[in-house]
Amino acid sequence: MENRLKNKNTNNPDVRTAIQHLQKAIAAGGVDPKLLVLVHLRTSQINSCSACVYASVSGGKKAGDTDERLHNVAAWREAPFYTDAERAALALAEAATRLQDGAPGVTDEIWEEVNAHFTEEQIGAINLEIALTNFFNRINRTIKEPAGKTWG
Repeated sequence: MENRLKNKNTNNPDVRTAIQHLQKAIAAGGVDPKLLVLVHLRTSQINSCSACVYASVSGGKKAGDTDERLHNVAAWREAPFYTDAERAALALAEAATRLQDGAPGVTDEIWEEVNAHFTEEQIGAINLEIALTNFFNRINRTIKEPAGKTWG
């Protein structure tokens, strides 16, 4: 795959600053970084964003997560490697990402399960992580960002 955007550094610096502020807000939400990586990974898998899937696995390993957990996120419902809180966050990520025509989105049941495991501040951070990941996935898919490359 060849990137359609040859010089990504021509982006408006205000966009980079805004993204950095969003990332700081997510980090300040008090959510385990390994859980945020799982959410990023699952969202990116749904959107078929190879660049973000690659980055998530790499980031998860740096955060201390295992290959076993990282490689089974696509089948988290059937895999025994995740806590109930992680399962709630992954369900939220899937429902919030799959907002196509006719999809139910985030149901009350999913929301209640998330509320059972996280504070409002943490839910805000997880929700922002989902939204920001979808943002990155759409940009990367549009410009055909290849896996293994980095922005910069």
